Amino acid sequence: MRDEVDGLIEAWRSERPDVDVTPLEVFSRVSRLARHLDRARRTVFTEHALEPWEFDVLSELRRSGPPYELSPGRLLRATLVTSGTMTNRVDRLAAAGLVRRRPDPADKRGVLVRLTEQGAERIDAAMVSLLSYEETLLAPMADGDRKQLASLLRSLLSPLDKGPETSQS
Repeated sequence: MRDEVDGLIEAWRSERPDVDVTPLEVFSRVSRLARHLDRARRTVFTEHALEPWEFDVLSELRRSGPPYELSPGRLLRATLVTSGTMTNRVDRLAAAGLVRRRPDPADKRGVLVRLTEQGAERIDAAMVSLLSYEETLLAPMADGDRKQLASLLRSLLSPLDKGPETSQS
């Protein structure tokens, strides 16, 4: 079985035999897969009137468990955005009725962002659709292959998720 990356690698090996293009065998495939998944996810999210960033924020709140609320700081760390970006996102989600702000009882200056019932319904429905789609993508793979792929991807991603401050020590 061949894919687009095989042709890309052959071309590079032909043009630059002096360079080891082996990393492209992994990272070009990961990159292409990410683009395909991003397109497919956007389609699923559009069916539920969500942008990808909205899905990310609502998912983080939903996964947090009852009462489904987090500080904006926790949300920005989880979604890897800046404080200003998170403020804008919470404002837009609140205007759409998907979240609401409330004062943080533990910090008089702080606020908590809470998932509304409408937000919970929207994220739950989108999650079911997303999982259904992703299951169809994985269907041709045996369970053992899925587990092996997940493990290999985890070993590649884990050091990156820890960030530069962890990997420098």
